[in-house]
Amino acid sequence: MPHPDHAAGAPAAPQPAVPLSDDSPVVLDRRDGPFGEVVLRRHAGRHEIIANGCFLMDTSDGRSERLLVDCALDALDAPAGPRSGLRLLIGGLGVGFSLARAAAEPRWGEIAVVERETAVVDWHRSGPLAAYSAHALDDPRVRVVEADLVGYVRDAETRFDALCLDIDNGPDWTVTENNGTLYSLSGLVACRERLEPAGVLAVWSAQPSTRFEAALRDAGFTGVRTLEVPVTRGVPDVVHVGVKA
Repeated sequence: MPHPDHAAGAPAAPQPAVPLSDDSPVVLDRRDGPFGEVVLRRHAGRHEIIANGCFLMDTSDGRSERLLVDCALDALDAPAGPRSGLRLLIGGLGVGFSLARAAAEPRWGEIAVVERETAVVDWHRSGPLAAYSAHALDDPRVRVVEADLVGYVRDAETRFDALCLDIDNGPDWTVTENNGTLYSLSGLVACRERLEPAGVLAVWSAQPSTRFEAALRDAGFTGVRTLEVPVTRGVPDVVHVGVKA
């Protein structure tokens, strides 16, 4: 039986429009690159990077990304006190928290940022992520290397005092299959070769990994430790640290 308000032949009453939620994700840019699709979107007041359908990072909380740089500098200072003119490699530009932290520290004399996605570099040069990296790409100490980090670490001849790597959700959760080689014994040995004596390797991860700690020791790193940053839900973000023997 039809509802009395919708009798045969009578037009249906117009329904009120349902407003879109302010929390609905909005895609700001989407590009296909040599390593798959990369997306920048705004969601609930923050910016997010999605690679190959895998959530990478957002701008809600940069504590662990800043810790990535801070702990490397602390480890370099430990043997003989503060030094200047240090050379840093940041693996993965991301949303720029690590780079901004490094650029704010005058003791870094050179900062190389290895980023394989041209889109991410563009979002920092002239897009919405420039605010999070504090326009650090304009710093004369900073140079961007648009390359795959795995190949760069293996083939480059330059040595650094610190490598701060954040290209995946961690050693056990990579964005692309090839990235897994970076956390293997041969990949970690290549990282060690890119370091000056007593140089520091720091690796960001969305969860602790005892397996990776063991791999760092097997690759010849000493002083291996894991620093935790509590998060609202789930296991803490961590930074794995090792020093070249």
